[in-house]
Amino acid sequence: MAQSPLTQIPNLITIARILAIAPVIALVMTGDPNLRLLALILYILAAASDWLDGYLARKWNQTSPLGRMLDPIADKLLVGLLVVTLAWDGSLSAWDMIPALAILFRELFISGLREFLGNTKVVLKVTQLAKWKTTVQLAALAIILLDPIVPGLALVSDLLLWLAGILTVWTGMQYLLASWPHLSDDVL
Repeated sequence: MAQSPLTQIPNLITIARILAIAPVIALVMTGDPNLRLLALILYILAAASDWLDGYLARKWNQTSPLGRMLDPIADKLLVGLLVVTLAWDGSLSAWDMIPALAILFRELFISGLREFLGNTKVVLKVTQLAKWKTTVQLAALAIILLDPIVPGLALVSDLLLWLAGILTVWTGMQYLLASWPHLSDDVL
């Protein structure tokens, strides 16, 4: 008897990543540097689980439609909610809001585009550059979390956030161009 996707370890790891978001956000919002360090540790574990769940799913041949749906949602929730929280607590400068808003816009837009195209049986495959984009986003947010604890990282976090913003816009344009032929009413 096949194992239910809800009990497969890779999917449980993805679900744990989603569940870790609330404590990360709550710990950041306290404003306490010690709790922010705890948020950073929990965030790093959640971010690393993005690699782990995919690796285990492929290794154990436990890929599933549930996992393919949950994994990008978990990534977008982790990144998006943390970006909003860091904007709220003042960790992001006015200039940082440019790549931050680009990240939020792209993630929501491409999710909607995938949903729309799903009704047409068109699948937008995740590109290698999009995987790097997610990695750079996750790294940038980790450095931003770390900056108040270890002063002097502002330039590094700014550069990584802008790189993440550029990669985010670039991959968003790639997905939009790939889906363009399928957006006509004649094709749908």
